[in-house]
Formats: sequence, structure tokens, C-alpha cells
Amino acid sequence: MMSRPFLLVQLSDPHIGAEWAEGDPVAGLAAAVASVRALGAIDAVLVSGDLADHATDEEYEGVKELLAPLDAPVHVLGGNHDDRGALRRHFGLPGSGAEPVQYSVALGLLRLVVLDTTRPGEDPGALDAGRLAWLDAELAAAPDSPTIVAMHHPPVLTGAPAWDELGLPRDDRLALGDVLRRHPQVLRLVAGHVHRAMTAELGGRPVLTVPSTYVQARLSFDARELELTPEPAGFGVHAVVDGALTSHVEPVR
Repeated sequence: MMSRPFLLVQLSDPHIGAEWAEGDPVAGLAAAVASVRALGAIDAVLVSGDLADHATDEEYEGVKELLAPLDAPVHVLGGNHDDRGALRRHFGLPGSGAEPVQYSVALGLLRLVVLDTTRPGEDPGALDAGRLAWLDAELAAAPDSPTIVAMHHPPVLTGAPAWDELGLPRDDRLALGDVLRRHPQVLRLVAGHVHRAMTAELGGRPVLTVPSTYVQARLSFDARELELTPEPAGFGVHAVVDGALTSHVEPVR
């Protein structure tokens, strides 16, 4: 009989405190947490950015309270709506002040490496030489550990102009791909930001984005402005099954 898989759940873009779309972001995250709990025991949780909409202490404390019923270690990363210092204060993350929020953690059967793609005060992201050098060294330190690299901005083009203008510069994406090619233990890159599920490839590695728990973006290859759609919220479930990594995108029930 096959043993129960190791499960890393990925929630993204809850935007607690937001009022710019229909729906309640608090209710959205609470419903996502309830859907995750319906899966049974999980091993760890990743929140891939934009935890809060205004980066206030009250919003971050609200996120912590909403995630508490999951009863699993929570690992967070910053999005363009987040504040690095506030994330550190509320979630005990390494580093200080306004430095990029980057760290790695051994989850058991997986290693999670968090890479900061944000530019404080701006919506588009960036990966400068310092951040890429950090990633290169961090991956070199554990070459035999199956690894997920997590970030907020997906390191690929979506084909949707409104989102690609808010993504990572071409040179930064290519440089990240060069780093990944040196580290075959990286099994997946995961991200948020685009408020919808998407798969792609960079440096020979699969890339997956997951939906927001708040509101979803309409897929349009013509619109220059972001459009919202009443599609269901969702989350990712990364399962290690018999030594292999399988990723699911599950709708919020």
C-alpha cells in the first residue's frame, strides 16, 4: 500500500484589507483554509505573496489568525503589496529591514528556497545580480535535496500584455534560467501575482502559478488593463509521491 504523500499547500495573493474588487478577502482566505483542511493532514504551507493589501500590522495579524487552523508550518514570501520589514516582524523571517526576503527551509522530503522578486513601491518585479548570486549559492549548498524555488512574480511571459508589463524584465528571466540549468535538483518554480493558474518552462524547469484566494484575473491577449472575472478561487497542492513531485491546482469549495 502506498504511503500518504508529503503535501505542501500553496496559497497566494489573499490581499487582506483590499476593497478594489467584489468579495471579501478575509472570507476568501477563510474559505481557502477550510478547503485545505478538507484534504486532511498537510505538512507545510507556502503563501506566495501579497498577503496584505496595504502592508499594515493589522492586516498581517489577520493573515496569521486566518492561517492558524491549518496547524502546519507556514512559510511566506513578499509580493508587490507587501512590506519586507513588516513580513519579518510578523512571521519571524531572516534578514533585517528592507533587505530582500530570501531564505531556505528543509521541509522533510522537499527543500523550499524563497527568492525575492519585488521592487519596493513598484508593481513590476526584478532579479538583480545580488539576488541571483544568492540563489546560485543557496542551491549549490544542497545539490542532492529535491527543491522548489518560490517567488511572487512568475519568471516567464504570460502572453497577456497587462500582466507582462507587471512581470520580470527579459534579462532577469534569462539570467534566472541560466542559474537553474546549473542545479538539476530544482524540480519546480512556483509563483503567484497573476491571479490565475498557469504553467510554463524556464531553464528546463516547470513553472506553476496558482490562483488568488481573493479575486481572479480574466485571460485576455489584447487588453492593456487588468480585467477581473468571477472564476473560482483556488490554491496549489504540491505532493511528493513515491519520490516524485506532482502539483495540483484545487478550486476553493
